[in-house]
Amino acid sequence: MSVLPPGTILQLMYLRERMAKVSSGRFIEIGPGSGEISSLLLELGWKGVAYDLEPRTVERLKVRFSREILEGRYEVKAEDYLEINENSIKKVDLIISCMVMEHLDDKIESKFMRLSLNILSCGGLMIGLVPASPVHWGVEDDIAGHCRRYTREGLLALSVNNGWKIRHLAGLTYPVSNILLPVSDFLVRRAEKSKLTLSDIEKTKASGIRDVRFKTKFPGFFSLLLNRYSLLPLHWIQKAFSSSGNSLVLYFEAAPQQLKTEGE
Repeated sequence: MSVLPPGTILQLMYLRERMAKVSSGRFIEIGPGSGEISSLLLELGWKGVAYDLEPRTVERLKVRFSREILEGRYEVKAEDYLEINENSIKKVDLIISCMVMEHLDDKIESKFMRLSLNILSCGGLMIGLVPASPVHWGVEDDIAGHCRRYTREGLLALSVNNGWKIRHLAGLTYPVSNILLPVSDFLVRRAEKSKLTLSDIEKTKASGIRDVRFKTKFPGFFSLLLNRYSLLPLHWIQKAFSSSGNSLVLYFEAAPQQLKTEGE
């Protein structure tokens, strides 16, 4: 079993807690990376499809989820989610992406939101995790081909302008990721600075396959320190500071504007 970075573990812990409140159904994940979110959803009884631009990522996911694919609970497609024919696919109950939207320019970002709105079933939900706090822009953003880091106000405006309403918004991984940021920038620059010469699309494809020691990859014995049980106190702390403007990750849940949301 791979050892995940602390920030990733904290994001998954928050997502797991939120998903416990949602009945399982069918999902689409865009940009599944190593498959941690897909794995969580499948564990919770969901069925779904993942879209990724990078064939190597797709092949790795097919190996990891070979049983779920054989059982008909999961499918992986090496396709551009933005180019799918919305009239040819069955509507889903959940659309989820993690560290994807920041790769899209403003026009494509709106297309992403509109397409997702059209293929979501009645009562469905969109969940997104995006990098936050523009003042913390760093080398990793340049290497990954990011167009932006988000603010709460920016996400709210994006949602309203494209037919969505934010029903839950929280900052994650604070203060752990902030404390580790200088070390993270050093490790990324040392291991991946050659990616700065890639095109934007190549940077996006490469962002799902990363091998940075002590950043995205850890020796096996680190599992004793980096797991959702040992990091539980840090999960409580990230929840306590979920309104911080310095959080490096924003988590949001959105529903179509015409539907009532929590508290209404």
